[in-house]
Amino acid sequence: MMCEKCNNILPEIVLSRRTLLKAGAIAAVTPWSFAQSFAAESPSAANAITPAAALERLMEGNARYAANMPNTRDFSAGRAARAKSQFPFAAILSCADSRVAPELAFDQNPGDLFTMRVAGNVMSPHLLASLEYGVKFLGTPLVMVLGHTNCGAVSAAISTLKDNAELPGHLPGLIDAIEPAVIAAKAKHPTNLLNGAIAENVRLQVADIKQSPPIINKYYADKKIDVVGAVYDLETGNIALV
Repeated sequence: MMCEKCNNILPEIVLSRRTLLKAGAIAAVTPWSFAQSFAAESPSAANAITPAAALERLMEGNARYAANMPNTRDFSAGRAARAKSQFPFAAILSCADSRVAPELAFDQNPGDLFTMRVAGNVMSPHLLASLEYGVKFLGTPLVMVLGHTNCGAVSAAISTLKDNAELPGHLPGLIDAIEPAVIAAKAKHPTNLLNGAIAENVRLQVADIKQSPPIINKYYADKKIDVVGAVYDLETGNIALV
């Protein structure tokens, strides 16, 4: 009878060991720890807030920045804790323009924003993967596409369409992604084509992100996240939703 019991138990033990070994192997090849991922889903996580609350927090921070009244902060405080985990409450797809610094413009602490920057703030597969990681594994409730006034990438797209300007290197591929926004803006006959195209580019990127499978579109449909767009004014520092 003892042997029969051992035979019954053995498959469960083997299965359990195989499961643990498999989990360990997956964890070993995963660049981000599962512990951090699970922590982000905890109700006590610092970013366990609604998308609306996250947006309000961003806009309140921008109001402080524009008024030159940012919060006083010690950047060394919390550094040890941040080395173990991160809980960003917003993911920002921003332009690479050196004059646009999301952490400053929204007056936030290190670890608060999960930021991706590329000229023209246009979506790409790699950037989408980053957004997916932020949403699924870090628990980020808000995604924002942040354009800005006097954007050189959008201006280049206008010149390309208007004057058939030729650009070097890999720039044509980037500009191709922005040209639909210029065409859409032209159809609306704005008084300022550059400003109109900048705003339209943000709207198109937001729409693209909302519909991106398999992660973002599901989280958005389930109202676990929101995806919004905004434009940063280089002269005033104010950020306006579009």
